[in-house]
Amino acid sequence: MANEQAVIAGGCFWCTEAVFNDVIGVTKVESGYIGGTTDNPTYREVCSGNTGHAEAIRVFFDSDVISLAEIFDIFLATHDPTQLNRQGNDVGTQYRSAFFPLNAEQEAAAHAAIARSQAQTDRKIVTTIEHADNWFDAEDYHQEYWSGEGQRSPYCMAVIPPKLQKLRKSFASKSKTEAAA
Repeated sequence: MANEQAVIAGGCFWCTEAVFNDVIGVTKVESGYIGGTTDNPTYREVCSGNTGHAEAIRVFFDSDVISLAEIFDIFLATHDPTQLNRQGNDVGTQYRSAFFPLNAEQEAAAHAAIARSQAQTDRKIVTTIEHADNWFDAEDYHQEYWSGEGQRSPYCMAVIPPKLQKLRKSFASKSKTEAAA
């Protein structure tokens, strides 16, 4: 087993976490904050848009099962990488689409993923590639949100199922749900 991790931000971390928890080869997903100026920010502080952080996830995966390129392609396909500083009704830099590469190889893979995604659309991909500075875990109640509170949240019920449908349609062989069916 080859354990690796990637840090990505694509809007609400509850939504991206839900997608990657359904990906074969992903061993763990953590929600948190990255890319800002405040140490140990709270959810409320990040949501204010004043800290510079993005809501992000750390995806831990077995690269013998799923490649970094596949992780990045799934990421770009399951949110809208053409929306600047927003995803749907979530507006602000805290909801930006971004890669936070942990090394030069990941940075190159992020550039390649953006190029592959850009080749499939006429709209400009605005996903950024940013320095992976300090990571801060989100509060405990944000972890595994979809599998708990999220399925009782009208917001999550409106946003997450379409993202999961994109995963299961475009990457059926990588979906735990599709493999179990």
